[in-house]
Amino acid sequence: MIQKIFSAALLPLIASLALCVPARAAAIDETLPDSQTLTQLQLRAEQANPREQCFLYTQLIHTMTEIAGKQLRSGNIEQASLMLRQIDHYAQLIHTDLAGNAKRLKDAEKLMQHTTWRLTSLLHQSSAEDRETLQATLKRLNQVHDELLAQVFLH
Repeated sequence: MIQKIFSAALLPLIASLALCVPARAAAIDETLPDSQTLTQLQLRAEQANPREQCFLYTQLIHTMTEIAGKQLRSGNIEQASLMLRQIDHYAQLIHTDLAGNAKRLKDAEKLMQHTTWRLTSLLHQSSAEDRETLQATLKRLNQVHDELLAQVFLH
């Protein structure tokens, strides 16, 4: 009898949690742009108001991480390495100039969290020759994520 009551009480909770997971997963767009769209995103971020740049650069980093992952999986190591260097460059911009003076910090932090998770999964799937670059980029992104999180808690 107690087990039936316990099960009946948990069923709505489990159902509501199951409905929440797809909403969170759907919030991050996983479609990969072509090179022209990526260039437009880069220009938009570079020319944006400084308060908007943090989120836009985070969005750019996320997109570039997905592209680098696709390149690694297809064996295009050289292109992926170039993309990871660009990611590191934009992460450095967030680190040095942008995180303290930004709008949409929570959105940027969430997106950076997903990006670091994604890069970590790529690191686990990568070959030994790719790991050094991936680890360096991941280290930078983790640092930026920590800084974004600290800024979220300050505001």
